[in-house]
Amino acid sequence: MTEKHSGSCLCGSVRFEIVGAFEHFFLCHCGRCRKGSGSAHGANLFSTDARITWLSGEDKVSSFALAGTRHARSFCVACGAALPSIQDEGKLLVTPAGGLDGPLPKRPDAHINVASRADWDCALEDLAAFEGLPD
Repeated sequence: MTEKHSGSCLCGSVRFEIVGAFEHFFLCHCGRCRKGSGSAHGANLFSTDARITWLSGEDKVSSFALAGTRHARSFCVACGAALPSIQDEGKLLVTPAGGLDGPLPKRPDAHINVASRADWDCALEDLAAFEGLPD
């Protein structure tokens, strides 16, 4: 059975559907992914076979490629949410895991670029955890 995933941006202006399997799911700790996500790492799914269809808001998708690198990202111009991007001359679909709207039957394969990990992103297992917002 062919995998099918739907997703959207934060404001809902952009909606998309991806048909096909993701070959890799990496949590990347490089400085570029941290800057792009505003978090400890980027969480991206990679596929050479999956295809994306923009269901709405394709005109609100903007892309940025950092000159001299392989780093690129797409985002909604209305809300800034990360969106899938087609890279390597159309050969690779890179999808931010947080942009998918449903369950994902794949766990991350690995943390990558951990030598660049933020100094505050270590031994976090002992932090307090809340089901919702803290009081």
